[in-house]
Amino acid sequence: MTKISLIVGLGNPGKEYAQTRHNAGFWFVEQLADHYGISLKPDPKFYGISGRGNIEGHDVRLLLPTTFMNRSGQSVVPFTKFYQIQPEAILIAHDELDMNPGVIRLKTGGGHGGHNGLRDIVPHIGANFHRLRIGIGHPGAKERVSGHVLGKAPKSEQDLIDAAIDHALSKTQLLVDGQVSQAMNQINAYKP
Repeated sequence: MTKISLIVGLGNPGKEYAQTRHNAGFWFVEQLADHYGISLKPDPKFYGISGRGNIEGHDVRLLLPTTFMNRSGQSVVPFTKFYQIQPEAILIAHDELDMNPGVIRLKTGGGHGGHNGLRDIVPHIGANFHRLRIGIGHPGAKERVSGHVLGKAPKSEQDLIDAAIDHALSKTQLLVDGQVSQAMNQINAYKP
């Protein structure tokens, strides 16, 4: 029963990307930091923004890589090595094309599933970390994916994404307590 001690949100840095679908992982971690009063500060040594605080009685670190998505490993890998955090104690939140807005899933292990952020992390730390997959929907054609993930969701979809993130946030206690399978059951049962 490994407790989550690092929660990473994947996204792209900069104001122009802040409201785009690819930043769903950032949204989760930013709301977590806000809810628990954890200040996030630039951490240039690790190419990111990080914070550390008390979440439901546990010492937890938060990390938002400030590299672009496909270079997320440049931040996550040295951070985990420096703080000696094992993959089993890491939760990475990211957008998921293959799930509709409003769908959210927690899973452990697996490949990168075509996600460029995960593709840059898995070869270096292995795949045995937890992933919070936040559905953003698929545009239907491969050539439209880039514009879709780097575009802003319409309000109806954004509301569904926000509600799914809120639901996952309500299960934080289970995650940091190491009750990952219970958290998985409750998060994965969510219906928009």
